Amino acid sequence: MITNTEIEKRGNLYPNHIVDFRQDNDKLYFTTQNGVILELTVLRDSAIRFRYATEHAFEPDFSYAISEDASKGYNELEVLDEIPEFVIITSKIKIHINKTNLKVEITDLNDLVINEDEFGFHWEENYDYGGNIVKMTKVTQSAESFYGMGDKASHTNLKGKRINNWVTDSYAYGKDQEPLYKSIPFYVGLHSDAAYGIFFDNSFSTYFDFAHERRNVTSFWADGGEMNYYFFYGPKISQVVEAYTDLTGVPELPPLWALGFHQSKWSYYPEKKVKKIASTFRELKIPCDAIYLDIDYMEGFRCFTWNNRRFPNPKKMVDDLYEDGFKTVTMIDPGIKIDRDYWVYKQAMDNGYFCRRADGPHFKGKVWPGECKFPDFTNPEVREWWAGLYKEMIAEVGVHGVWNDMNEPAIMEVPTKTANLDVRHDYDGHPCSHRKAHNIYGMQMVRATFEGIKKYTFPKRPFVLTRAGYSGTQRYCATWTGDNVATWEHLWIANVQMQRMCMSGYSFVGSDIGGFAEQPNGELFARWIQLGVFHPFCRVHSSGDHGEQEPWSFGDEVTDITRKFIELRYQLLPYLYTMFYKYVKEGVPMLQSLVYYDQEDTQTHFRTDEFLFGEQILVCPVQEANAKGRRMYIPKGKWYNYWTEEVVDGGIEKWVSADIDKIPLFIKAGAIIPKYPIQQYVGEKEIRELKLDVYYKEGVETSTVYEDQQEGYDYKKGRFSLRKFRQRGKENELIMQQFKDGSYITTYETFKLQFHGLPFKIENIEVDNEMVDLKSINFDGGNSIEVSKDFTELHIFGQ
Repeated sequence: MITNTEIEKRGNLYPNHIVDFRQDNDKLYFTTQNGVILELTVLRDSAIRFRYATEHAFEPDFSYAISEDASKGYNELEVLDEIPEFVIITSKIKIHINKTNLKVEITDLNDLVINEDEFGFHWEENYDYGGNIVKMTKVTQSAESFYGMGDKASHTNLKGKRINNWVTDSYAYGKDQEPLYKSIPFYVGLHSDAAYGIFFDNSFSTYFDFAHERRNVTSFWADGGEMNYYFFYGPKISQVVEAYTDLTGVPELPPLWALGFHQSKWSYYPEKKVKKIASTFRELKIPCDAIYLDIDYMEGFRCFTWNNRRFPNPKKMVDDLYEDGFKTVTMIDPGIKIDRDYWVYKQAMDNGYFCRRADGPHFKGKVWPGECKFPDFTNPEVREWWAGLYKEMIAEVGVHGVWNDMNEPAIMEVPTKTANLDVRHDYDGHPCSHRKAHNIYGMQMVRATFEGIKKYTFPKRPFVLTRAGYSGTQRYCATWTGDNVATWEHLWIANVQMQRMCMSGYSFVGSDIGGFAEQPNGELFARWIQLGVFHPFCRVHSSGDHGEQEPWSFGDEVTDITRKFIELRYQLLPYLYTMFYKYVKEGVPMLQSLVYYDQEDTQTHFRTDEFLFGEQILVCPVQEANAKGRRMYIPKGKWYNYWTEEVVDGGIEKWVSADIDKIPLFIKAGAIIPKYPIQQYVGEKEIRELKLDVYYKEGVETSTVYEDQQEGYDYKKGRFSLRKFRQRGKENELIMQQFKDGSYITTYETFKLQFHGLPFKIENIEVDNEMVDLKSINFDGGNSIEVSKDFTELHIFGQ
């Protein structure tokens, strides 16, 4: 007799008491009676990895997120076996492991609780798919705030929010919509003026609840895989972000043209149209460095092909554009059209490169070409093949950059918008289903693209752009925030998304300026340009379904405003390039939310609009129609209004005038801002003089200027110029010292110093301890002089 008995789900399962402990150098293992193992790894004094196994067994230890160059090593490690807990002590923190239930509490050395488990680690067996749903709950501390998590379209402070990381094509998404295009499961917690970070390195669909369901609990969980998270202690937010960025990696320096202004549309074709767009930029003297070709340049949307009717001679067109200062960037999607006469499809079929479903057949999905199959980019052999496909496009046709879109992967006409969950992947020798590989699929596609572009653009640097991404994708490419909408709300969303991405280790980011869907009016476009030029990646892109969106599409007034602000971006290129250098070298985010800049000021904890562009320029976009200005918060310090040179003391909220042709913009007192002359494209002019805008401050401020050959890899061999300026302002004197590193010799010989806010009239100037004739340095009685770029110390005396 057979009895059908319904299997009862056991619900949440929890670790019980510890029965075994052992230490293997930097790894500590705690095993419970019911088979849970906590592997605790001390990466650095303030960076700890927590990894949990059930049933006495860990999964293979593999992650796409972690950089090979991540720092390791600690100064102190002591383990105390006490009652009722183990205590692990480094030079920065104490970690308490409860012997009864494996709960974790982390304190600083003064016993301030930084982070503590509520239920801690627990799990639930997944009867639908097998494996576990792994969960972690933490106590939300008093007045705790939360930041990070990538491209979320929500308030910068995530307190009270619940979010989901499942990389999704989210056309025309709205505020607070979940999920979006990226999975970056990293957040920063802040309370008691102490910051920490948690990176939940799990590529399954993950969820985070920041005191939403229960006001005193923060939790995160995943549909599969392991509970595997990294803890970073600050106490400064900057230390947390830099530690996470070090762990997941940074990109190479981009070619300088990639930081210029880019113009795109779905789509510019035929060739005549592309050239008309390019010539109009030059006729109107609006600087631009790149023009993008969307999917319509292809033959029937087949990747790595050209439509010969629309583009009869693509190499000549690319060369002609290049002669006029334009780089060409083309789109490549992951879906490969099912066509036995299509060479890419045939190669993938012959070599078994397409993804298969669990029962054997290839996975198929409809995208722009119709029915498609999809390469398994988690297979290193497939990535190598894919990289090689770029040879003709890059090395022969001469295209300068590539844009990977639809790589979530996005699938049309299915409710899930993506591949079936039973699709199988190699996962670099760790076979798995799409449940695990989905969030990293786009990352591995763009990784393969990066390797190909890098190979075929060498000795120049590559430029690659992606829509989908997981933590660590920043190592390979720039990104943008997907299909936004031409609304004022989306202007606000773009602002918070850029700040959040930068705080999440991914600084090379921008939005579709003006909105992808629908059509902005001239005022909205102008305000978006004013914001977009202060984002690391600066591109106008639109669907084309609703009208034209070039800078000249909204009348003369908006054209003039657009030109003015794009010109300002080109003037600030050395400042922007230096920002990128600091991001690559030190993990410093290129944009800083006010809470990052000054976490001690609780007024900054819930500010969304204001941000620092680099470390010395304060920006606050106007985000309402018909506004003549706005109220904004000025953080600590003294700041110069860029337009009026009024000096404002920080720590206050105030009204700032900003009619349609201006954006609230402030320069930090003491800053030295480098500027290039206005160029129509990077490299148009040989830089004969570097302008330095010197903003007086009573006290000391340090500024940096990084330069190199603007593309190529000589900078990795010391061929760079790194200048550090130290300004000290006194009542009747200003002292500038210069410290230089690197062997690159700049094309200019002189600096033009423009002084702002001097409290005295210049009388005498001393260069390297020698008094100089004022006429010899082109001093005309005002506040500007010209000096050799090689000066060591400059004294300005006044009365």
